[in-house]
Amino acid sequence: MNTEQGTPPEEFALPRSRRANERLHAVIPGGAHTYAKGDDQYPEHLAPVISHGQGAHVWDVDGNRYIEYGSGLRSVSLGHAHPRVLEAVRREIGRGGNFVRPSIVEAEAAERFLATVPTAEMVKFAKNGSDATTAAVRLARAVTGRPRVAVCADHPFFSVDDWFIGTTPMSAGIPAATTDLTLSFPYGDLAATEELLTRHPGDVACLILEPATHTEPPPGYLAGLRELADRHGCVLIFDEMITGLRWSEAGAQGLYGVVPDLSTFGKALGNGFAVSALAGRRDLMERGGLRHSHERVFLLSTTHGAETHSLAAAMAVQATYVEEGVTARLHALGERLAAGVREAAAAMGVGDHVLVRGRASNLVFATLDEHGRPSQPYRTLFLRRLLMGGVLAPSFVVSSALDDADIDRTVAVVAQACAVYRKALDAGDPTPWLGGRPVNPVFRRTD
Repeated sequence: MNTEQGTPPEEFALPRSRRANERLHAVIPGGAHTYAKGDDQYPEHLAPVISHGQGAHVWDVDGNRYIEYGSGLRSVSLGHAHPRVLEAVRREIGRGGNFVRPSIVEAEAAERFLATVPTAEMVKFAKNGSDATTAAVRLARAVTGRPRVAVCADHPFFSVDDWFIGTTPMSAGIPAATTDLTLSFPYGDLAATEELLTRHPGDVACLILEPATHTEPPPGYLAGLRELADRHGCVLIFDEMITGLRWSEAGAQGLYGVVPDLSTFGKALGNGFAVSALAGRRDLMERGGLRHSHERVFLLSTTHGAETHSLAAAMAVQATYVEEGVTARLHALGERLAAGVREAAAAMGVGDHVLVRGRASNLVFATLDEHGRPSQPYRTLFLRRLLMGGVLAPSFVVSSALDDADIDRTVAVVAQACAVYRKALDAGDPTPWLGGRPVNPVFRRTD
């Protein structure tokens, strides 16, 4: 049973969520403020609209309770309404949130961040990841005097801004002249990256990549990129939006011991509150300040970037991670979940089709068809059965609020989903189990 009311799976429906989705689409383009939250990412008529959340659980407007994964697109890593974070936020909200001059909280938050991420020397806060990554790119172009940006082709997202979105299928409205300045390199292939830099001598301002995601970096890879960047005079930027805190308190750079010139953090940093960060070498970061003799760089200047309650949330999150060993807990929970899902899939005969990938603190799943190819219809089938079982899981990214009972319940639901998956594989067609159109990839040129 999937709901607190005990609705059988075959009768599972979300009438209030369906009406709420219509309201959302009537007033918000796409019906959500992030494409990854769109109802096209979920089985037809089974896109729950959330009422509230607590810990590792959320409730939809129909009254159904779900065990939630990937909370807030990986941002809510401590669980919803975490008491320590809420206490810090409430304390600052009562003292005013935004002033005509910097608040002392800005210094405290910066000092806390740099103590947590000691590989950085200065930091500037913003509200979203795109602003931070775009500022890093602009800074790299300014200090090198070079126009081109090289992005890792194997990582799905860096920014909503033109320099990146122009390289995706959703490039409408972006001039080709902008897109032409963005190059790409494959993850894990130093030779290909060196060939790119050699082909564009003195033209590439920076290499920007996620230091790790669904696969561990090959031995020596990150150190090799560091050497390439130094030799070719470009800036090395680590996008740590996902890896920050989840890989270690200091991010992937703290785990792997390779120091980038600049790095960007967000998501888990605020546990759902809006805060991101650009951090890096003092000599580079100071170009956006007042104490240098070079041409000034418009680095980051945001009205709400230093709202006191969001900075208080970030400080509370970092303190909680360090003092309570949250990263280790995320890994332990993820390992338990991954082992259970793999065992359940194997037991149902779909171990080669339902795959769990990634670091334990950042698990995703792949759904493969009868030919071993990634399949949106099979993903739809799988998501549909998870939802029917009370598991909301666009990924298997854990929060520390999960407990063993949540993991065990999730594995049981996965086993039920895999049983249906096996039937679809045997039939050679998942269509009878989809309940409507398949889910879609976010990046596509047309609907």
